Amino acid sequence: MRSSVVFILAALLEIAGCFAFWAVLRQGAGVLWLAPGVLSLIGFAALLTQIETSAAGRAFAAYGGVYVAASLVWLWAVEGFRPDRWDLLGGAVCLVGAAIIVFGPRG
Repeated sequence: MRSSVVFILAALLEIAGCFAFWAVLRQGAGVLWLAPGVLSLIGFAALLTQIETSAAGRAFAAYGGVYVAASLVWLWAVEGFRPDRWDLLGGAVCLVGAAIIVFGPRG
């Protein structure tokens, strides 16, 4: 449960940080958008270190599925584009993959 919360918070911070750069470089927003963007990316990186696993790569791989799903929520909630069925199917596949990585038996 704790890892799920960390993954979700990390995803929101990473997406917000990357969106700040997108806004500046692609939409002409002022460069001051970069300051909260950089802080968000620092927070994202710090949060990922809190995942309870012995291998960073496993945490990053599992996080990837959560990131994809969170990006689709961002697409809808912030950018105003409703994900289509293919977006939703792809997000679901990614979440299933993340769950396999997190909950798969380790011997």
